[in-house]
Amino acid sequence: MSRYEMLNNIAHHDLRVATGFGPEFGDAVGMLPAYPSEFAELQREYPIFLRRDADSGAWQSVALLGFEQHENLFLQDGHWNASYLPGAAAKGPFLIGFQDRHIDGTLSREAVLHVDLDHPRVTAMQGEPVFLPQGGNSPYLDHIASVLRGIHDGHAFGADMFAALDAHGLIQPVTLDVQVDPEHRFTVNGLHAIDRDRLALLDGAALAGLNRAGYLEGAYLMLASLHNMRRLIAEKQRRLRMQDAAPTAGRN
Repeated sequence: MSRYEMLNNIAHHDLRVATGFGPEFGDAVGMLPAYPSEFAELQREYPIFLRRDADSGAWQSVALLGFEQHENLFLQDGHWNASYLPGAAAKGPFLIGFQDRHIDGTLSREAVLHVDLDHPRVTAMQGEPVFLPQGGNSPYLDHIASVLRGIHDGHAFGADMFAALDAHGLIQPVTLDVQVDPEHRFTVNGLHAIDRDRLALLDGAALAGLNRAGYLEGAYLMLASLHNMRRLIAEKQRRLRMQDAAPTAGRN
């Protein structure tokens, strides 16, 4: 269970957050939410797909990390083997919440940081300090605030972007049926991708509209990201070879 509190430098003066990686921190997941604000970085290393949110039915872009529910092929020996860490992983125990404030008689909603005090990165009781000894934000917290702004902006932009792409029939279901070697085959269901052929058939007015809105670039970045499937398959093959060799090595 999560236990969120509004972050402040008095109640949480000594708060530290573990920044390593491992299953004990919740990093053993097969996919993570992805946001258009980070597509340019993500597409260099992660395949980006879309799926329907189980509750709202809205489209959500995701970065694929593995072929099984709890498999993160970027995770190894306490490290995340990629030059860019997805925002959904980088944010750790923090999220943006909102509180109502009256300013000069006008009600407004103000974004504020919240922290999950039951998150394993917090309960580890070690790691990066959130606040400086004098009470100011640490460089780590400033970084987290930047990550959360990107997530917040990307989420809002993505909702409109995916609705527009869907309206043009560009989001189509895909079934990942991956034969990584003669003995191992993996299937990932529920994913969707941009249909390259349908995109190529759009007329000039439709393309111009998507381009003006900033959505066309995102569509092409998602398409470009699919080349990273080769990297995932190669890493899966490597781990299976290590797994198959382990019993033999143990008998020597």
